[in-house]
Amino acid sequence: MLGRSGAGIAVALALTLPALAEEPVTTFTLDNGLNVVVIEDHRAPVVVQMIWYRVGAADEPPGHSGIAHFLEHLMFKGTDKVGPNEFSGTVEAQGGDDNAFTSWDYTAYFQRIAADRLGLVMEMEADRMRNLRLTEDDVTTERQVILEERAQRTDSDPGALLMEQMRAAQFMNHPYGIPIIGWRHEMEQLSREDALEYYQRFYAPNNATLVIAGDVEPETVKALAEEHYGPLAPSDGIVPRERPQEPPQLAERRLTLADERVSDPYVFRTYLAPERDPGDQKEAAALTVLAELLGGNGQTSVLARALQFDSQVAVYTSAFYSGTSIDDATFGMAVIPAPGVSLEQAEAELDRVLGEFLEQGPDTAALERIRTQVRAGEIYARDDVEALARRYGEGLSVGLSRADIEGWDEALSAVTEADVMAAAHKVLDRRNAVTGWLTQPEPAAAEATPAAATEVQE
Repeated sequence: MLGRSGAGIAVALALTLPALAEEPVTTFTLDNGLNVVVIEDHRAPVVVQMIWYRVGAADEPPGHSGIAHFLEHLMFKGTDKVGPNEFSGTVEAQGGDDNAFTSWDYTAYFQRIAADRLGLVMEMEADRMRNLRLTEDDVTTERQVILEERAQRTDSDPGALLMEQMRAAQFMNHPYGIPIIGWRHEMEQLSREDALEYYQRFYAPNNATLVIAGDVEPETVKALAEEHYGPLAPSDGIVPRERPQEPPQLAERRLTLADERVSDPYVFRTYLAPERDPGDQKEAAALTVLAELLGGNGQTSVLARALQFDSQVAVYTSAFYSGTSIDDATFGMAVIPAPGVSLEQAEAELDRVLGEFLEQGPDTAALERIRTQVRAGEIYARDDVEALARRYGEGLSVGLSRADIEGWDEALSAVTEADVMAAAHKVLDRRNAVTGWLTQPEPAAAEATPAAATEVQE
């Protein structure tokens, strides 16, 4: 653990590290529309392949929530060349690992493997891009898997249920209000035809970005990409993503979820907030710094110092913001009250501290420290080749340019106190908020017995 002198050295190193743009990056596009990004890192003979499809839960047809995540599961069911569930087994047999994930704006698949096995995983990934084979049994089995996943991760977790309900209240018109895993009653109806229609339309080279990061040469990657992905036909169903947008929010929305499984009641609040915009990341950078300033550290952040140490009304506080999305994002915070402190008291103290912050602004030294730490974190992430691949894949999938991605740490470094306060005054408006209380049910009042009633009458 670094002491004060060590922390000073870390800050100095952060300020002298090169920017992300100095990482050797090459981009090109195949004739069929597949975008390719090559990130060179020759420190170890390892490579990461990631294929990012520009489609996610926010692009699902109405009434078919969960189809994006469902198809993610079905993509491992095989093709004519690769048998059911053999994809991961083959990668594992080569000493690698693989996985996939779905968000509202994208779905991604990746493998981490020895660099000399890149051609193998490219061949398999390209094969399932357009040649997936599904049986009714595949669909029935995997549908039960995702229903069980929902039961375990959402339905059995009161905190997850609260966040799901709050997001639905935050986004009343935009599909970001629909859970990625889907609403159970719609998941139960997903069919083989639904999955294939979605797959055939969206899983195509002209709707994807291939990111290769690691011990590779751009010329080799290009030759392999043209060999394996080049022959794939593009889809004629790809159109600009035009989604319903939110109407102006005119009043705070409030929810209370009472569940006997709750052990630690808490206050959770989210505000509608701007996303990272292509060509203009200043506001998103300010919000990123604001989140760290308010609740990024459990000891030195504004909320932690005020609520956990000064007034001692909370045992935990946090704040968060992630603006890497196509449409509006959320800025949020949470407070777990100390024993004996009610949710009402905790929320009142939260509002008091936020009010003081909006009036007085941040401590200058704290702001400088946070800004440096945030930028240092972005730069140190370059040490992880998979994190680099994710950064480019995610950014390009939501419409950011390569210049935006490579300039993000510089945007963070340029954030001023005026930028932070302008963002805070814009976003921290209760009219744009959804506030949720997670709590235990009130004890039921004891029913009067006939004997007790008789005694009262006497």
